Amino acid sequence: QVQLVESGGGSVQSGGSLTLSCAASGFTNTRYSMGWFRQAPGKEREGVAALVSDSDDSTSYADSVKGRFTISLDKAKDTMYLQMNSLKEEDTAMYYCAAVNIANSEPSLPPWLLLNQEAYGYWGQGTQVTVSS
Repeated sequence: QVQLVESGGGSVQSGGSLTLSCAASGFTNTRYSMGWFRQAPGKEREGVAALVSDSDDSTSYADSVKGRFTISLDKAKDTMYLQMNSLKEEDTAMYYCAAVNIANSEPSLPPWLLLNQEAYGYWGQGTQVTVSS
């Protein structure tokens, strides 16, 4: 059973920075995809950024965060990070970590699927990010 634990959320002023962490455990295969999703009050959950564990070049970002957010992975620790800079009020949301384990016989998630929440089977409890003016 894969478990995901997020941390690093908090309150920050507009223009500030935060770094979220997601520590994963329980992967049965060495290959996986992980992503960050967020849900603001009254809105649907949306993909923010995602990556695959076996490719340094395979990442995907939502247009709204490109150039401001950076996703990374410490594979030795199975921990994913989201560095968020130049935060805006519209970034306020509950941020969730998600993961899917990939069997060795299966292809990695293609870039166009990385931000699709239906591709992920494991979810964390979420961490709140609040950006104020």
